[in-house]
Amino acid sequence: MTMRIAATAVLLAAVILAGCDRILPGSRDTTLPPIDSVQAIYARHGLQGELRLEGTVLEFRAEQDPEQLRRGGSLWARVGPYIYLFTPATREVLDTWPGVSAVRAITLTGGTREVARATLRRDELSDVQWRRSLNILGRALQSGTQRPRVLEELVSWGENHTDHRYDPQYVPR
Repeated sequence: MTMRIAATAVLLAAVILAGCDRILPGSRDTTLPPIDSVQAIYARHGLQGELRLEGTVLEFRAEQDPEQLRRGGSLWARVGPYIYLFTPATREVLDTWPGVSAVRAITLTGGTREVARATLRRDELSDVQWRRSLNILGRALQSGTQRPRVLEELVSWGENHTDHRYDPQYVPR
């Protein structure tokens, strides 16, 4: 009889442990992406930059044309990271790899001088807000040069939904 109880206890423990990730709150898939897979996603969406993981944060570094900064001033310096954050590529990465806690976009000039950075946390945007983000970005990319107001809208949206920092040389306080 005790052998039967012991066998039942072992079987029960095995079943419980096998389903632990579904039963225990807070346990989740922490899979992180291979960088070449992420690079392919961003490239498929026409975005080029250096990608790397800093812990669980995916960092996207992109060069910003110094001439663009000279002509566009602080508005162009501020809009830079949001052009890379609020993209279908970023959303795909966050949807595909639950271990990525945030995506950070950093714009640089001269390869080393940081112009701006913004970090979008995984849970910051709802589905509706993601659609709005993509809509705002699309308008900014389509008519931002002729209508700076749409760039300002993207900056405002970005500043409300990210942790951000700008170099005071480009964006005076």
